Amino acid sequence: MEDLELLKKLREETGAGVMDCKKALSESGGDLEKAKRKLADLGLEKAAKKSERQVQDGLVGSYVHATGKIGALVVLSCETDFVARTEDFKKLVNEITLQVAAMKPLSVDELLDQDYIRDSSKKIKDLLVELSAKVGENITVKEFKVLKV
Repeated sequence: MEDLELLKKLREETGAGVMDCKKALSESGGDLEKAKRKLADLGLEKAAKKSERQVQDGLVGSYVHATGKIGALVVLSCETDFVARTEDFKKLVNEITLQVAAMKPLSVDELLDQDYIRDSSKKIKDLLVELSAKVGENITVKEFKVLKV
């Protein structure tokens, strides 16, 4: 695969910046899977640096099951309204709201440590870290509530 095509594929699959992708591909000798792992490690480092920044914006997500017997509300916070309006952020709010309704965690910490219902190789905290690395902001689950009949 041509270098430019490989770079484009890596960007599409990870959402990482061009320079980060170039560096990861260079360090991995052009191996796409190794480059993905390097970017994941880089994302974890970047997310850790952002974790202390204040989150003053975000969205409230809601879900009510088709039976009408269970529902969930989730507050997902970020630093700016710009990020809160992105499709990626909205999708994450929806996914976490579905997770809360399905798994009924008792606390935010328990939620963050749960396996993601759509991909058990990831935890909910991994989803937050991935989006945080992509958008460059701290993202946190502020609170949630499960309602049931």
